Amino acid sequence: MKKMKETVLIVAGIVAGVLLSGPAASAVARLTATPSSQTFYLDDQRIQLEAYSINGSNYVKLRDIGQAVGFGVTYDAATRSVRIEPDKPYTEEVTDQADTQTTPGALSRNADGSINVPQDGSLYTPQAGDVIRCDDGTNYTITDVSRYDKNYFADGPVGPLPEPTCDWSQFHQPDLPRAEVRRFHDEAGDDIFVRNLYEIRRMMYTLYNAMGEDDWIMQGGKPRLRGDGTPWIHLHYGMPEGKSIPGFWPWREDQVTESLHSSPGGEYYLDVWDVYSNGIFQRTEYKLY
Repeated sequence: MKKMKETVLIVAGIVAGVLLSGPAASAVARLTATPSSQTFYLDDQRIQLEAYSINGSNYVKLRDIGQAVGFGVTYDAATRSVRIEPDKPYTEEVTDQADTQTTPGALSRNADGSINVPQDGSLYTPQAGDVIRCDDGTNYTITDVSRYDKNYFADGPVGPLPEPTCDWSQFHQPDLPRAEVRRFHDEAGDDIFVRNLYEIRRMMYTLYNAMGEDDWIMQGGKPRLRGDGTPWIHLHYGMPEGKSIPGFWPWREDQVTESLHSSPGGEYYLDVWDVYSNGIFQRTEYKLY
């Protein structure tokens, strides 16, 4: 890959919330975006870039720069972050529509056809033949999903996400974690663990509804607060460091609600992982601590 020391990367900024009066009106005039008439060169070769002039400076999409120069640019919706990877090639993100039941589809594919699991909490239903991009940059092929909808303990899918039975906005609202895809390949087999954000939402929404009906948590129609004014219940994603927590499967709503009602307060940690071994879907494992 060519060095980028002579390449200027200009990232588009976000402009919002300016009142149209007095000095603010002048600020708006300075920040008006107009198509740029500048030309751009890469290693003395003219390239086409969509650019806009704002207050005398040219603004270009970072993804367009990545495509022209050849470095990776990806967006992580879960953490609202842009990842720039100079050592990885540029890959085009193509969004497909997926059956998400309650949220828009966010399934994207890489240039080689491999799938990036959704990072926005929407539903991904694995299919035999799907090729998943792992966090280590390798691809993993799914060969058998016959256990996805039924196994020894369940004979069908878990269905849509819970509907609100109370005002969820009054409870602690942590941001979704990143949908990691961890791969472990050794003599014993080739396994991946895919964090299932959709099912994490199921656990969280189930907890919200249970919190809303718990007389210890709710006082006068409002959630109980700690002495410092913070929520009585804090929700976390992922397990506490150093804790080995056994999971349960398939989905059992009563296991979540009974855990809450038996200890209605403190710190709650929840996580959900899809487990595959040698290409075969094994189970969706729920963890609550």
